[in-house]
Amino acid sequence: MSSAPIPQSASADANAPLLEVRAIAKRFGTREVLKNITLNIASGEFLTLLGESGSGKTTLLRLIAGFEQPTAGEICMSGERLDTLPPYKRRVNTVFQNYALFPHLNVRGNVAYGLRVRGVPKNEIAGRVDDALKLVKMVEFAGARPLRLSGGQQQRIALARALVNRPQLLLLDEPLSALDASLRKQMQSELKALQREIGITFLFVTHDQEEAMALSDRIALLRDGVLEQVASPREIYAHPVTAYTAQFIGQTNLLRGEIRRSIATSGVLRWPLEEADAPAVFSLRPESIRLCPDGKRQTSEVKFRATVRQQIYGGASELLEVDCGAGQLLRVRLPACGPLTGEHDFVFAIADAIRVAD
Repeated sequence: MSSAPIPQSASADANAPLLEVRAIAKRFGTREVLKNITLNIASGEFLTLLGESGSGKTTLLRLIAGFEQPTAGEICMSGERLDTLPPYKRRVNTVFQNYALFPHLNVRGNVAYGLRVRGVPKNEIAGRVDDALKLVKMVEFAGARPLRLSGGQQQRIALARALVNRPQLLLLDEPLSALDASLRKQMQSELKALQREIGITFLFVTHDQEEAMALSDRIALLRDGVLEQVASPREIYAHPVTAYTAQFIGQTNLLRGEIRRSIATSGVLRWPLEEADAPAVFSLRPESIRLCPDGKRQTSEVKFRATVRQQIYGGASELLEVDCGAGQLLRVRLPACGPLTGEHDFVFAIADAIRVAD
């Protein structure tokens, strides 16, 4: 198996997306699980479907794999309909959460199984299995049974079994969730490096926002069967479009208030904002707030005085809960600075208060 990117069909536009999900809906009885989902995935991209349990992310993965059929809409790959094909005719492979390895077969047998079922010539199978095992650094375990392997090693074998089929698109359904925290971090790094090496498009499902931020080129955040936002990790964190996104991706302070006569007001906080009069919600990340020991501020900043109610030490940083008065509490993340008590002046840049849809 070559580690070079898998070529697209000659008829496909080089600039066209590899996968197009067009107005997909899915119902199970009267329950609407997916609602008008439209999403494009570029060739070679690592895109993560992120969301809470029940948000519809695994259902969308199963529709792409062919294990479920859409109620409405269509799915295309390289410009051709995918949803009309049976699973075995799609150049798509899935790595499942439980890996689904055959305990009676050794590693080589597990990786070769799909090729044998498809009738690939025996003299070709051996070379492709060797290439796949080399990619995941498991050649020395070729004769071992799955039950003798660690969780991380089993995950690598599941990847090799999918990659040996040379898919255009690899679907990964929470494949790291069964691993302990330390191994999970290691496998995140290895998975990202492997995807870059082989150039295959990855569609990854997780409910872990830190994992999504670490791995993805883009994140597609699902909420109750609807796409909330699709953007790069940096964009979705720095510029969330909704209050839900701001709260789901990292920590934030939601400032609820109003804009009136070009002044935004939220509790004791006030700053100039040239927008129309209306109720408003802003996302302000805890790390955007800093101590203001000299009491001075720039015209582009908002200063306020608050009392430290709680301080949580986190190694390189400290998370504070501060009381601004009138019941307004904010979270503040500072570089580690030692114990803080009493009242202090704090400041944040106006530009860091991002207006979001409620």
